[in-house]
Amino acid sequence: MPFSDLGLSEKVLNAVATAGYTEPTPIQAEAIPHVLARRDVLGIAQTGTGKTAAFTLPMLTLLENGRARARMPRTLILEPTRELAAQVVENFDRYGTNHKLNVALIIGGVSFADQDAKLMRGTDVLIATPGRLLDHFERGKLLLTGVELLVIDEADRMLDMGFIPDIERIVKMVPFTRQTLFFSATMPPEIERLADMFLHNPQRVEVARPASTATTITQRLVATGSEGHAKRERLRDLIRGEAELKNGIIFCNRKRDVALLQKSLVSHGFDAAALHGDMDQRARTTALDAFRNGETALLVASDVAARGLDIPAVSHVFNFDVPHHPEDYVHRIGRTGRAGRSGTAYTLASPEDSRSLGAIEVLIGQPIPWFDGDLSSVADPSADTGTRHRGRSGDTRRGARSAKAGGGTSVPAADRPKARGARGGASPQRAETRGGAAAPRAETRGAVSAPRAETRPLPEPRRESGRAERVRDERGRRNEADGETPIGLGAHVPAFLLRPVSAKKDK
Repeated sequence: MPFSDLGLSEKVLNAVATAGYTEPTPIQAEAIPHVLARRDVLGIAQTGTGKTAAFTLPMLTLLENGRARARMPRTLILEPTRELAAQVVENFDRYGTNHKLNVALIIGGVSFADQDAKLMRGTDVLIATPGRLLDHFERGKLLLTGVELLVIDEADRMLDMGFIPDIERIVKMVPFTRQTLFFSATMPPEIERLADMFLHNPQRVEVARPASTATTITQRLVATGSEGHAKRERLRDLIRGEAELKNGIIFCNRKRDVALLQKSLVSHGFDAAALHGDMDQRARTTALDAFRNGETALLVASDVAARGLDIPAVSHVFNFDVPHHPEDYVHRIGRTGRAGRSGTAYTLASPEDSRSLGAIEVLIGQPIPWFDGDLSSVADPSADTGTRHRGRSGDTRRGARSAKAGGGTSVPAADRPKARGARGGASPQRAETRGGAAAPRAETRGAVSAPRAETRPLPEPRRESGRAERVRDERGRRNEADGETPIGLGAHVPAFLLRPVSAKKDK
């Protein structure tokens, strides 16, 4: 079916032909007629199938009649991330070359003054992230009573990741008679129930099973340890071993891991850039443009780059971390294998990721084959943990430390001198090990301090804190556990009992 059979205007058809497209994708062929008929649409399709053009092209046709007023946009498109919002602007620039429409991008990290100026000139298409949109509304710079068409892109993410209160506020601000479009690659049942609250008798357009992956993507699991150093080394080996790797996106679950991994790759000679939500907008745009233009071969990113980014020529995707949500796996690997191209997706998995891997395989409806051995080839971290605990309770670590100090010979506990005495004095055994002097230190101090005892009374014993007493008691219990024979009250003898006692002379 050609684009000319979908009901688009001549201006839009000319722009599409100029862009080099002749036939619509399945989601475009089914959704565009319903959008032109002013019906609410719930569109579900695999990532990389042209969902953005499925609402961009009919919107351009509908906006040919009418005129925008100051601070009152005619259409509103909500996106979860700044990168997706900027990408939608590029679609309007590409397909709207024959239209004279005002398109405004309202996202964070950009000056309010510049955005206010665009809103005051009148906006036909307002593309925004929810947070910055509400900021403009609360400042009195924006009115949503003139919105005719509302688009919520990546609906599952918008409704599932904390945007529900913002979306509910925005929906209440727009007219009840507006047209609403939902587009997403995944639509869990609980999220679909929330979408039904905002859609009126929607037309469901589903060209693929929800959460299915493209057949052009080769998926592999890579067994690795859970330690960061081992995982980074395994990732470098994978990258070096891929002869067909042109560029790739490496996904991490945490932002700090993105920065750490990017620095590690650069230090090992790889050309890598970082992209995560804590970066300022200029740095994010620069990193993404460098990767899209081929100036950077590897992009280490958080899930901010997992949704809807249209970079057709990505050859590989590496999941450095198994995603916490199974739906994120579909979006991540969907950055490759787009528009009929082939792609490869590797997921580094440790024994701790078994449950998450099972949830992913249930979601996509197929098992993911292993690359070069499953998790049975990786040591179980619980075994190492048990060894460490046994070392603390037994003599393994203590014996090893003693052997190292003694030239490789372990000294029996009964023959070892005490490591330290009680506070305020030393034990007799310690005194004997110093130079062979048999006289205890307490007697020496008593002989020296006898004259001073005539003029000064015995000081009061110092009251120790509860923490000091607990530490001393614990030290005594450890020495007894090591087989040392306690002397007197043991290593926890109070300090005042070790002080010399001098008898006062009669006057």
